[in-house]
Amino acid sequence: MNGKQNVLLSTALTKEMVGIGEKLRRLRTARKVRQADAAVRAGIARSTASRIESGDPALAIGQLLRYLDAIAPGVSLLSLLSEDDPALLSLADREKTKRVRVLSQSERDELDF
Repeated sequence: MNGKQNVLLSTALTKEMVGIGEKLRRLRTARKVRQADAAVRAGIARSTASRIESGDPALAIGQLLRYLDAIAPGVSLLSLLSEDDPALLSLADREKTKRVRVLSQSERDELDF
């Protein structure tokens, strides 16, 4: 991240930028779009896409919005922040730990060695 921009932003705002970048990365992953492909669609370099996903505060909001549109056309920044995109909800569901059923007494006895 650009050192000058970090000095100008408070810790809370820096964390917010990192959070937005993380949400963009998760949306891109959920939509199964490669970072390089999203960058080409947005008209930015792949390194810029990486900086966006890292939460670099030195980037212009226009670049961030073009990147969002390249990943998910028609999705607004508000929708991204509220994480109500169906692809994100599906990703979150897949990431949840699955509950394991309780073993019966005979199954526990089999595993007891």
